[in-house]
Amino acid sequence: MQFVIDPPIAAKILKMGQRVRWRDPAILERGIDQTCLVLDDGQGDTPEFSFLVIGDSGSGYHRHHNPQRQVAQGMEQHREDCRFVLHTGDVVYLVGSDEYYYKNFIDPYQKFLVGGEHPERICYDKMVFNRSFFPVPGNHDYYDLPLIYGLLAQLTGPLRYLLRYQFELDIGWHGSYQGDAYARAFLDYLKALSGEAFNQHLNFHYTAKTSTGACLRYQPGVFTRLPNRYYTFQSGGIDFFALDSNTFSAPIPLPDTAQGNALRRQLEEQRSQLEKERQQLVETVLKLNPAGLQEADQLDDLHAKIEQLGEVIKDIDQQLVVDASTVTDWGQLDWLQERLIASWRNPERRGRVLFFHHPPYVTEATKWSQAQTLAIRDRLRRVLDAVAQEVGNQTQGRPIVDLVFNGHAHCMEHLQTLDTGHADAYTNWIICGGSGYSLRRQRTEGPELTETLGFAGARTVAKSCLFVGRSGQVSHKRRPYSFLRVDVKAGCPPKFVVRPYVSEWYQREWREYAIEPFTV
Repeated sequence: MQFVIDPPIAAKILKMGQRVRWRDPAILERGIDQTCLVLDDGQGDTPEFSFLVIGDSGSGYHRHHNPQRQVAQGMEQHREDCRFVLHTGDVVYLVGSDEYYYKNFIDPYQKFLVGGEHPERICYDKMVFNRSFFPVPGNHDYYDLPLIYGLLAQLTGPLRYLLRYQFELDIGWHGSYQGDAYARAFLDYLKALSGEAFNQHLNFHYTAKTSTGACLRYQPGVFTRLPNRYYTFQSGGIDFFALDSNTFSAPIPLPDTAQGNALRRQLEEQRSQLEKERQQLVETVLKLNPAGLQEADQLDDLHAKIEQLGEVIKDIDQQLVVDASTVTDWGQLDWLQERLIASWRNPERRGRVLFFHHPPYVTEATKWSQAQTLAIRDRLRRVLDAVAQEVGNQTQGRPIVDLVFNGHAHCMEHLQTLDTGHADAYTNWIICGGSGYSLRRQRTEGPELTETLGFAGARTVAKSCLFVGRSGQVSHKRRPYSFLRVDVKAGCPPKFVVRPYVSEWYQREWREYAIEPFTV
């Protein structure tokens, strides 16, 4: 039995649509665009502004330190200077359960919440942010927990001890209910309204106007819900596009050929070997005492390795079961294509930023070779290629998007694509996925990423310019957790000054420092 369950893509699309009453007749009658919001924060919409970025933060499980709270305290120093916060997903580990929203989200980010001086009084589905907060869902925000594991997780005594390598993680009775906890925490959960209350809600909160119709008015301190799981907003002439990459990350099906069958057998053998390796690590965990400081650090490392192996196994499982009937969220991708084209044709827009969970380019230890990375990259390229063909010379040599933020990889990284043969060439990609959960190392192959392009052979398509992740060995192991501040400058094309901030856990002490800013 799988430890966690990732719902089918079709279920994610259906359930999230139901929660926001997607295309309800009353919404259509009012001409409401459910993928757009207007930021009404009382600040002037000036071309120069700043924002913060975090991701993969939502863990409250730590034996002798709490990196998420440490990162949050660093963010608090920039709260007044920054217009909003982007979150690249995985808000709550391990399975996005509402049981852990207080410990893993509300308490760490209390200074960003109305009533945060008493965080214990804030319900996860009643949060109001005093500073605009724009998340996207990560894979863990959709995960569910089999009933048997939820029951076992509540046990005490010898059985819990034997299972502690899993249950010392943040595991309660249940999971996210197919993303329901995330939807109740952050989306405008219209499903809970009916009759006149529904109509009054639309009349009161959907009063902003854009070229695509009426839309939600986002007001920090008053009403801070999001219209959908994917959405767009603008600030200072920059269009921001938030995507739900969980619904277009399914691996491309293996071909029904001799070559495809051989690859399937190879994947099955690899999976078996990884399972053996994972079991060996579990047996090592059961011999350690979590009460000791040295063994506690070792347990943290082993937990990270076990989780990493589980992630690779899950990716293989997805490759083995995917077929032509597996759903891809082309509706969202078509929406992105249309909105990017419209953004390029709008003379008031001087730049475009994407943010979503799964990175198309990454040098963290295991991600580049995963099938879902290839799937995300392939589908995003289709969109960007189509936009480039439509807008033609209007780009004047600029990339289709100025900047892309991702999470999922537990590190901070800046990459630049080279000539990929597609419209994602010469683009800056920034991964911000090291804001609280277990950190990962950079792959041993180094900072350059290569692709095999048919008869042309392998060529380098991207390079890593900066990687901040786990490093060192034994007592010299470094764990640098991070967040970003981004300062947007005036002008067209805009310049983005990226300022990484680090809270490093080293030899059982915290050290705070800033990495030299870079401009993209």
